[in-house]
Amino acid sequence: MAAGTSTIMNKDRFLSLDIFRGLTICLMIIVNSPGKGASLYPYLVHAKWLGFTLADLVFPSFMFAVGNAMSFSMQGDAFISQGDFLKKIFTRTILVFLIGYLMYWFPFVHLDADGGWVIKPFSETRVMGVLQRIALAYCCAALLIHYFSSRQVLFISGFLLLAYWAALYLFGDAGQELTIGGNAIKKFDLLLLSEGHIYKKDAMPFDPEGILSTLPSIVNVIAGYLAGNFIRQKGKTYECLVKLMVVGVMLVSLALWWGLIFPISKKLWTSSFTLYTIGIDILIISVLVYLIEIRKFEYGTYFFKVFGKNPLFIYLLSELAYVVLVMIKLPSGQSVFEWISKVIFQTIAPGSFGSLLTGIWFMLMCWLAGCWLDKRKIYIKL
Repeated sequence: MAAGTSTIMNKDRFLSLDIFRGLTICLMIIVNSPGKGASLYPYLVHAKWLGFTLADLVFPSFMFAVGNAMSFSMQGDAFISQGDFLKKIFTRTILVFLIGYLMYWFPFVHLDADGGWVIKPFSETRVMGVLQRIALAYCCAALLIHYFSSRQVLFISGFLLLAYWAALYLFGDAGQELTIGGNAIKKFDLLLLSEGHIYKKDAMPFDPEGILSTLPSIVNVIAGYLAGNFIRQKGKTYECLVKLMVVGVMLVSLALWWGLIFPISKKLWTSSFTLYTIGIDILIISVLVYLIEIRKFEYGTYFFKVFGKNPLFIYLLSELAYVVLVMIKLPSGQSVFEWISKVIFQTIAPGSFGSLLTGIWFMLMCWLAGCWLDKRKIYIKL
């Protein structure tokens, strides 16, 4: 994730891991840029609070993919000095966090009551977010992986999930520990950041990427690293495939059992949600390993490889492009994005399918940008 470009891709990379990353970015863009003028398919909308939809799988899969990439990028860390290692980790963390923060501040100005442009005040800018959570989870996971054995990291991961479970019940309002108004995540963010710096588009101010709820997300990154490392070591074998599937099924089963007393929730990023998404991701990886690494099925994989080679950059591009298309207003008062969605895609396919087509169109525009970069061997590592 270091800034810069590279024309040489790691030769021992597994195509299945790149395709997994590409699939994740592809679905993330579609979920984050839905069409206007019609209701959306329920599975493409995040669960309102408790529960789980396909859209809820996207972000934890992104975290899992970050861990996958680390299983390759950290191979040489044992041969560099501690100072160089820490400089590398903290530089990447600060860079990604800062980019994420600036993304939420963008376009840095807004219209005031008199119709004039004024700078958006820092006091109203969200501090945490998607890239910020990725940065912090990456930093913590990298330090744990570097300084502890795999067995110790697994123990620490279990401790994080149990400690987070305890923290929500110990510091949340009695009887309302898992509600939007009484949870410990909100209390922690208000204490450290104040209301002006947290997400405000829910029923009340609450940040789904809060500071406290970043703790269990570290485990998603660690799981991605361990899975990627296992695949890299075991190679393209049925033994690898079977062991992955067994672990995936076990984690999904454990998560569903845990969810009976600690419900699955993306917005709270509950420990059961963490295990559930890791289990599903491992099962998806298993299918990809079978199809791509064992059966050598590569037809159409280039499409997802484009996303997988510049994942964070394409995600950032999609977010900024979406903001610009929503910000630019036409004489009718509609934004450019709304006009495209309603006038073009709702005419072609009225209803939910038209909204989905809008998201797919926008995703394809981002893919073209990624394809342009790939054809020129430009790989931007944030």
